[in-house]
Parts: sequence; structure tokens; C-alpha cells
Amino acid sequence: MASSNQPGWTRRNGDSWSRRHSELGGGVYTERNLILAFVTLPETKLMLRILTCLVVVSLLGMGILVGAESPMKYPATKKVDQVDDYHGTKVADPYRWLEADVRQSKDVADWVESQNKLTFSYLEQIPQREALRKRITELWNYERYSVPFKEGGRYFYTRNDGLQNQAVLYTTGESLDGEPRVLLDPNKLSADGTVALSGLAVSPDGKLLAYSVAESGSDWNTWYLMDIDTGKLREDRIKWVKFSGASWTKDSKGFFYSRFDEPKEGAFTSLNLNQKVYYHRVGTSQSDDVLVYHRPDHPKWGFNAGVTEDGRYLVISIREGTDRRNRVVYKDLEEPYGLPVELIANMENEYSLIDNDGPLFYFKTDLNAPLGRVIAIDLRKPDKQNWKEIIPEAKETLQSVSLVGNLFVCTYLKDAKTVVKMYTPTGEFVRDVEFPGIGTASGFGGRRIDHETFYTFQSFATPPSIYRYNLATGKSSLYRTSKVKFNPEDYVVEQVFYKSKDGTQVPMFITRRKDVKLDGTNPTILYGYGGFNISLPPSFSVARIIWLEMGGIYAQANLRGGGEYGKDWHKAGTKLNKQNVFDDFIAAAEYLIDKKYTSPSKLAIKGGSNGGLLVGACMIQRPDLFGACLPAVGVMDMLRFHKFTAGRYWTDDYGSADNPEEFKALYAYSPYHNLKPGTAYPPTLVTTADTDDRVVPGHSFKFAARLQECQSGPNPVLIRIETKAGHGAGKPTAKLIEELADEYAFLCKTLKLELNKR
Repeated sequence: MASSNQPGWTRRNGDSWSRRHSELGGGVYTERNLILAFVTLPETKLMLRILTCLVVVSLLGMGILVGAESPMKYPATKKVDQVDDYHGTKVADPYRWLEADVRQSKDVADWVESQNKLTFSYLEQIPQREALRKRITELWNYERYSVPFKEGGRYFYTRNDGLQNQAVLYTTGESLDGEPRVLLDPNKLSADGTVALSGLAVSPDGKLLAYSVAESGSDWNTWYLMDIDTGKLREDRIKWVKFSGASWTKDSKGFFYSRFDEPKEGAFTSLNLNQKVYYHRVGTSQSDDVLVYHRPDHPKWGFNAGVTEDGRYLVISIREGTDRRNRVVYKDLEEPYGLPVELIANMENEYSLIDNDGPLFYFKTDLNAPLGRVIAIDLRKPDKQNWKEIIPEAKETLQSVSLVGNLFVCTYLKDAKTVVKMYTPTGEFVRDVEFPGIGTASGFGGRRIDHETFYTFQSFATPPSIYRYNLATGKSSLYRTSKVKFNPEDYVVEQVFYKSKDGTQVPMFITRRKDVKLDGTNPTILYGYGGFNISLPPSFSVARIIWLEMGGIYAQANLRGGGEYGKDWHKAGTKLNKQNVFDDFIAAAEYLIDKKYTSPSKLAIKGGSNGGLLVGACMIQRPDLFGACLPAVGVMDMLRFHKFTAGRYWTDDYGSADNPEEFKALYAYSPYHNLKPGTAYPPTLVTTADTDDRVVPGHSFKFAARLQECQSGPNPVLIRIETKAGHGAGKPTAKLIEELADEYAFLCKTLKLELNKR
């Protein structure tokens, strides 16, 4: 799920059977077993027994008796008499009590314990699970590096040696080829690896490192200061920060950041309101930080404050939700008593600051350009009629722009694949960046005076490689490459286009082993997201390679609601148009079946966060179409999502039940509310975490409880609840491996997949 702002690096860093049936309270009834049961009966009773057998077999054929397994016995979940009135429509919410924080409610904690007991007793008896865990661990064990960046005259990068729970931050000093020195090892911050580095900012003089850590996957960050030369911590502590980086002033004496007030109660569930921008001076207490900007008249507004590269201006981007539409306020830092000035006074379009030449500000915008363009606004002549177009809208979707080495580096998506073009500050085209194939490139950070930049290139069957790019010559040289224990030549990646329900052409990537035959028998994972203007370009994942090794097919659909084709593509999957996203995903499944990639009994769907909502909605609308469902950390109650933590931001994409028209649309597809008793839903493994304060776990708790109540037949409905983990960011490697082993073991059982199909 997208946050209100994207936390993390500063702007210049670049952008898992076999279970005894008696234990489940069931038995096995098959035609063969029924016949064999009577072959030793006395002859005088044989005809009667045969007749009985034939009746039973007939009933089996009619579906009146249970097939392969009996329904599971689930832990008892109490129901409450909770009914809400939405614009005259009465809506029951019998599992409202499961919204409570598991740390504060014994009832919820006991429910979680009983559900996990059932889930893990099921998963641990799947024969393939241990072999999967071992292979996942083996494949995961490879060195991983981040793109290096230079700040304050020093180079920095992160490295994971393979199985470390968290990546380690290194510096090589003034030379990229210098001896690497460990600057910060998050693995030493907790015994179980659940404390993660979540953001960093190096001071302009290269002497201090401001960095933030998140505990147990929470969005809440605490910021610290370190002396880079000595590695010693200073006493500065900045708390209650969420969705914010740190931006230093040019004199390296302090930095700007955004924070919320300390929650009075329910830090993991309460709404995030009244964010404020502060300035922290090095060596002082947080209580002494200066309040720079806040809008008590608009408690839902969020602020992202950054200092321009020349140090002259503080620029504050103001958003109310996840939509990229924003207002812009700036302050001249050379005027100590100067007030913030409104530059963009409405939230009708996107204005993402790229950089500046003195008072000339460069923005990426979708104003009169749904695919994006670059404009310049002169602070001395800020009226719209004086705005100047620098780089016009292209046929491709403009994803990001950086100004490095005095060149605009523009990253576009062409049918969800990366294209990078370079332009001068006045808009003249310079060159395209050449890549080693079709895939995804990211990075291209740096400063105006730099002569080089770095980027990562990857694809579904191509592990990430880091390239050093000479801005003068336009030549790329391989800097580092990942050495994963598999052969990329064994796999094929294709892109197809299929028609959705309304005729819209939707792209989809399909990856498989070259020897996989399209005979309709292949186990397949269909993955999607479809929201918040987030694109799904090709990317490498060890998790996918494991699946491909197992003989599986991996398909990734680029649904409406994402950002693959710009503003219009995004809007076509939001609010009253959200059903388009589900139609796109269902059409993708039908395409895979029609083209003999797979069949319903072999098709699993997977998605997380907004993608968890996608899986939940589609499995309810078309339970006949899927063999297994894996909704992760999903938004499942579409009538109450905006009442918790960052949920209020998402009304940009979803709308709100407070609006009568939007309520009707939300109620029509809300997974929790549309489950029907007596329906045979696909085998389902819901996953969430107890400290997810992005999409609170109550969504998954309520959905799983209701699904268990409604499920008809033997298909299992399980929920796996991770402890000391959040929405996903910063999750330790050990937890990632265990979770993946459990998911794939579940698919081995439910899709009847043999591991020796390699």
C-alpha cells in the first residue's frame, strides 16, 4: 500500500501436506474405498451392501457427499451484534471486535494464537515444505548491493552478504574504490533482525549521518545522528516521524523533517493527523525543534520538506492523500524572517520538484499532459502564463526525472518497460541510454556537478546488475552484478496483451522455463496490484525463480489503477471505476486458461496490500476461476479503512463510505462484506502481521473469520499472522524465507504440485 509520501532515502539517492484426516475431524470418501470396504462382507448381506454402495457413489457424483476431504474445523470466533447505518443501508459487522490492537486485547491475542496454531499445524505437515525452505535459503544466499551514491565528498552503499536479516551500510570515503568501512549494521540493533534502517541523509560537509530505524516493520521511525569519521552516536533523538525523510541545510547545522504528535493511545491503529514540519539543530533536544510549517485548519494535509541542492530554498510539497496532486510552498532560507510563499495554491495536478537554477524551479507535472512533462516556473514571475515547457509530453509515460551532470535524466515506461532519455536544461534531446536488454532500470541519482551516475538493471530472469554511467560519453560500464545460483538461459519472458471486459487492452508479462509445455496443466501464479499510480515493471525475485524451478508459470498483469500509462490509466481504476481493476485481473486469468498456460484448478492468485484487496475481491466475484488464493496484508473492509492509521490517505484511490455514491461502489466489492454463506471458495492462505500499522491486521482478521464462517466444502481457509513484523518493509530475511516456504508448501498441497517436476 502506498503511503502518503514515500519514506526512505533522500532525493539524490535515486529514486510455502499431508495431514491425518482424523486430526481435522474428517475422513476420506472415494468410490474405490467404498467398494473395497465391502468385499469381505458375508454373501447374505452382499447385495444390500452393493445397493447401498451404489447409492453412495451416486450421491458422490451428485456432490451431496464430501469429496476428497471433509471441511476443516476452525477455531470458534465469537460474533457481536454490530450494525451500522450507511446512508440508509444497514450493514452488519459481526467481527468488529477483531479490529482491536492485538497487544491491547486478550481476546484478539487468543484468537491470533488459535488461528496460528491451526495454520502452522497444517503447513508443517506438508512433505515438500522443508525441501522448499532449504532451496529458498540456498538461492537467497547471494550478495546484494544498493546503487552507490556520493554525498559530502564520500561514497556510500548498502550490502547484504546473502542471509543477513538486514543490509549493512558502508562507506568507501572519497574514492569509490576505497576500502569499504561498515558505518551502520542494523543486524546489531536487535537479536532477531526486526530493527531495520529505513532512511538516511548525509550532511553536506560529509561529517554527519542522520538515519532512521523502524522496529518490527512499523511505519513509525526514530531518527539518530552519527559522526561518520568515528562512528559514534550523538545524543540527538527524533521521534514520532512517519512518511518523512530528513533534509539538511547547506551549513550542515541541522535538518528539516515532518512528524506527527505523539499518539495519546493506539499508536498502531489511531489515525495520523496534523503532520507538521520542524527544523532540528544538531546537538539540541527535539523539544527545542522549531516549528516551520503546519496547517491546523487542514489536519489531513501531509508535508514533504526538502532543501534545494544550492541550499537556498526550502520547498514543501503538500498532499492530502496518495494521489500525486499537490500544492507547493517555498521559503527563502537566506531571509530568516521571511514567510513561506505559496507557489502552487491548489491540488489539481502533480508538481514534483526536480531541481532549480536560482529562482527558476523545474517541475515534473501532469498539467495538460497526462503522461507527464517538464516545466520551469520562475519565482520572480510565478503566474501561470509565464510558465515554460522544457520537455514536452512524450508517447511514453514519464515516471521520474533527475538533474545530474547538468542533464535531465528522464525515465519513461513504454508498455511497462524502462526507457531513459537525456536532455539539456533547455530541453534539447541528447541521447537514449542503452540497456543490455528489455527490463527495468532505476537509480540515476546525483548532483549537477557530477560526471557520472549509477543505475540498476534487472528483469524477471535477469538478476540485478549495477552500472556506472559516464554522463559525458553516454557509456555504461558494469560495476557489480548479482551471482545467483541459477541459469537465466533456462527461462523465457514474454509480454502479451489481452482484452479486459470492456475491450481495454491490458499488458501482462509471463515467465516460465523453456521446457514448460502449454497444455493447460501448469501450476501458475497470477500477480497483480492495480492501484495508487504504482507501476509493475519487470523485476527480479528469488521467490519467482523458486516457483519457476518447480515447473510453475509466473504471470504479472499491468492492471488499470497503476501508473503504466499515465494519469488516465490510473484514474480508470479508482473510486467508481475500481471494478475495472478486478475485471482486468479476471480477464488475465481467463486469458491464461484460454491459451493453455494453466487451468482453474492449477491457477493461484497473489497480491499484497492493495493487491490483497484485488485477490479478495476477485476470489469472491469468481470463486470458480482459481485453485488457490494468497491475499497478503490486504485492505478487506472497504467501509472502514479510512478510520485507521494512514488509511485516510487512500480515499484518493478508493473514495469513502462517507460519500453516498462512493459507498455504493465500495459496498459492491468490499471483500469482507461480500462473502456469502454456503459458497465453495478456493483454498485460501491469508497473510498479515501483528504490527502492520499501514494496513492494520484487523482487515485480514475480519476477512479470515468471515471466510471461515462462509466456506462450504473442504477447501482450507487459513490465516498466517507474523509476529514483530509490519506491512513488509524491513522484514528480516529469515522471516521472508519462512513465509515464502509456507506459501509455496500451501500451493504444493492445494494445486497438487510435485517438486520433482524440474
